[in-house]
Amino acid sequence: MDALLIGYLASICSVTSFVPQVIKVVKSGDTAAISARMYTVTVAGFALWTAFGVLRSEWPIILTNSACFFLAGYILVRKPRE
Repeated sequence: MDALLIGYLASICSVTSFVPQVIKVVKSGDTAAISARMYTVTVAGFALWTAFGVLRSEWPIILTNSACFFLAGYILVRKPRE
């Protein structure tokens, strides 16, 4: 199996793992069980991975992490400050 194909399959898994949480937050608005600190670190990590992917011109890394950045960022923005 080609490395690029593995990268794209990993991207699909990573992005789809955040979608149910985003749907739940959109529908219910409930973010009480979500740690703002954890999501802050997660969003920062996705931003850094996206930058890494851009610097290396690695599209699977860029696409996955920028999509996850926006999904996790949406949840973080919806989380009231504690």
